[in-house]
Amino acid sequence: MLKVLSLMKRKEGMSYDEFRDWALNKHPEIARKIPGMRGYRMNVPVKENPDSPYDAISEMWWDSDEARLAGFGTEEGKAAGADAAAHADRFHFMAEEKVLIG
Repeated sequence: MLKVLSLMKRKEGMSYDEFRDWALNKHPEIARKIPGMRGYRMNVPVKENPDSPYDAISEMWWDSDEARLAGFGTEEGKAAGADAAAHADRFHFMAEEKVLIG
């Protein structure tokens, strides 16, 4: 199983509250429609931390990198990518997850 973590920093001029609402409510409505995605989580700090390099971390699970590429190649995937790019600068980290405690 492939796991993709997206480390996100809100765009300049966007308040923390606006970003938090987008990340927890608006973006998931678009992102959850990406075909082939096996799991999706959004992690946003409870309160703003101006010293943090990121404002949110999303987690997405895929059966393979081919499944990820296919999902993001669809209209739904392109819409989710465009929405994320409009609201946040992102760094993607792809990993194989190993669960150590259930």
